[in-house]
Amino acid sequence: SREEGLEMRKALTLILALALVFALSACGSESGELENPNGYDSIKFAMAVNGTDTQIDTRVANKFKELVEEASGGVITVDVFPNDQLAGGNAAKGIEMISDGSVDMAAYATSVLSALDERVSIGTIPWLFDSYAEAREVIDSTGLAYYDSVLERLDLKVIGSFHNGFRQLTNNKHAVTEPEDLKGLNIRVPGSEIYMSFFRAFGAVPSSTNWSEVFTNLQQGVIDGQENGVSITSTSGMTEVQDYMTIWNYTYENDLFLVNRDIWDNLNEATQQLLEEKAKEACNWGRDQLEAEEGELIEEFMAEGMQVDILTEEQLEPFKEIIADLCQSFYEKFGPEACAAFGVELD
Repeated sequence: SREEGLEMRKALTLILALALVFALSACGSESGELENPNGYDSIKFAMAVNGTDTQIDTRVANKFKELVEEASGGVITVDVFPNDQLAGGNAAKGIEMISDGSVDMAAYATSVLSALDERVSIGTIPWLFDSYAEAREVIDSTGLAYYDSVLERLDLKVIGSFHNGFRQLTNNKHAVTEPEDLKGLNIRVPGSEIYMSFFRAFGAVPSSTNWSEVFTNLQQGVIDGQENGVSITSTSGMTEVQDYMTIWNYTYENDLFLVNRDIWDNLNEATQQLLEEKAKEACNWGRDQLEAEEGELIEEFMAEGMQVDILTEEQLEPFKEIIADLCQSFYEKFGPEACAAFGVELD
């Protein structure tokens, strides 16, 4: 009958409407909120690093991104910006941006961060560490907490540290195997007082050019050389513009993994724990990578025609004697707390 037909159409319409609601609901559950059983904050971080795409700081940052996004099921995401893109290539501006909260996270070398507080450069005092193993042990046991206490007043939270590497020397003039060989060489160094004072002690002429300009300046002969870790020396193409390399491990440098403290304090405990855990994992991964690659990279330098002089302990002694008083002056300047955190006994 007509009435039965109407009732049937009404029932069919209701069924179709319910089916549509169900379909939309299912679609929403797939494309809307992600599963988050651990209660992490749903957040996207911007992370700045100074190095190029292939340098260790970018690699560690990308490893951190991978680990965090996988562990959080995509609830937490990290966008990595190498080459200090967010600061127009200017590292000094970059560290201001992480301090004022314009950037959420960053990884910067302690020599760069020393512009904020010179005490963070204590680990770069020449020949403080004899090995990567020693540097790891000291920093992980007491050094990291010291860095955090120093940078807290600048609204920075330190959640990790990884090797930038023992720093070596390259130049275009001649081999450097004894102190006299440094006289007159124009060497690019980071703008830390420790590095500047070190090279001046040997009669060299240190300058603190922006890293982004170093390759061109070497190519054009504006400067004679630069000093950096083996990894960065490789990834920045120094074999194309430098003829001589001195392996002397004259100073250790690390990068600190930083989070703006205001942002950090607004994260819940589960999110903070995850970020600290994955930062540590990424930093240790980066340390392992850098240590494993150094020997192979030095062999590659030689194969590409660079003269590489690996100084013995006997050859290093004259260098160490010349700067012994300088090192002591920095230990006294940074004070007992810093020295205790880095295993130094003040005289």
